[in-house]
Amino acid sequence: MKKIKLSELIAPSFYELHNDIKNNRYTHYWLKGGRGSTKSSFISIEIILGIMKNPGTHAVALRKVGINLKDSVYEQLLWAIDKLGVSDYWIARLSPLELIYAPTGQRIIFRGADKPKKIKSIKVKSGYIRYVWYEEVDEFNGMEEIRIINQSLLRGGSKFDVFYSFNPPDSQRNWVNNEVTIKYPDRKVHHSTYLTVPKEWLGEQFFIEAEHLKKVNEKAYRHEYLGEVTGTGGEVFTNVTKREITDEEIARFDRIKRGIDFGYAVDPFAYVVCHYDKTRRRLYIFYEIYKVGLSNRKAARLIKQENTSNKLIVADSAEPKSIAELKEYGLRIKGAKKGPDSVDYGIKFLQDLEEIIIDPKRCPNTAREFLNYELEKDKEGNFKANYPDKNNHSIDAVRYALEDDMRNSGLKILK
Repeated sequence: MKKIKLSELIAPSFYELHNDIKNNRYTHYWLKGGRGSTKSSFISIEIILGIMKNPGTHAVALRKVGINLKDSVYEQLLWAIDKLGVSDYWIARLSPLELIYAPTGQRIIFRGADKPKKIKSIKVKSGYIRYVWYEEVDEFNGMEEIRIINQSLLRGGSKFDVFYSFNPPDSQRNWVNNEVTIKYPDRKVHHSTYLTVPKEWLGEQFFIEAEHLKKVNEKAYRHEYLGEVTGTGGEVFTNVTKREITDEEIARFDRIKRGIDFGYAVDPFAYVVCHYDKTRRRLYIFYEIYKVGLSNRKAARLIKQENTSNKLIVADSAEPKSIAELKEYGLRIKGAKKGPDSVDYGIKFLQDLEEIIIDPKRCPNTAREFLNYELEKDKEGNFKANYPDKNNHSIDAVRYALEDDMRNSGLKILK
């Protein structure tokens, strides 16, 4: 058997964890982190080594949905077998999906938690199941489900190693993010990122992509690549930057758009002015009128103070009388060409921009709406599929303002 240096397979951030496992310090190992952190690679190496060093032990690898097993944990364990140079000692089967250590008959069994009875029915002829791996553990329904599975698997042995791997969800309220904050004497929580992984393992392009995202959307970078919990998970716009937009910048803007969302008694009248940099896919929002109880006559007067050249405004077409009235007051205005998919289409367009820059002093209400706009939850605590139709008046005004750009963006056209 070829001698392999583990330092060539395990990133430095896992050295201490490897020693913990080697010295039987814990039972449950929770490994969280961002893209490219190699946590799954580390677990696969530990399981293959563990089975080969400990006769009479077996392993079970789990995903919430069984159909995902082959292309994830199964392939990952095959990778570990290959990298350790022990392929001649292992038998790989596809039906049923399993890996067998030929010298002893020890097995790695694969199961999906979408069929709990198949997990309860797992039996090994001799020895016991020492190693359990929950890949993408955040996909499971919570600790109650996992405890039931562990009660079925962790029997008949003196030492167990249970691995839980996941990329932390956005929301701190997610059960798995809360779970890893609880300290138990037999639990080790480990966080890793790509920054401690040798560059040649991931390839130069991986680092290029990471650095690009860091520049254009730091929040998304911190979540995706650093594995940080950056929000509730229900935020609709993760590409918003609050900063001052200077007079010098505004003087250079040459693609200025204007939109109106009507309101009066309860909902505010919202007028928004923005500049869309199509080349860099950046939106600058730098002027707003946002007021409850504002008549159309007063609104027209305020708009004329900003829109001195009387450039075209796109407004909510659901208010044809208000549009007609503003025309009588001398504004160039037209109704938006809304369709049944216009809200989803418009929000997707805004989400896909590299950056939405909002001046919080000039546009405090618009900044508040974009930053606080979140999906709502149902009675079971799951996010609803539809975008909420409240606290989105400036957002709607921006959608109307950018209507023509959206239609020419290459996204699926509105019906």
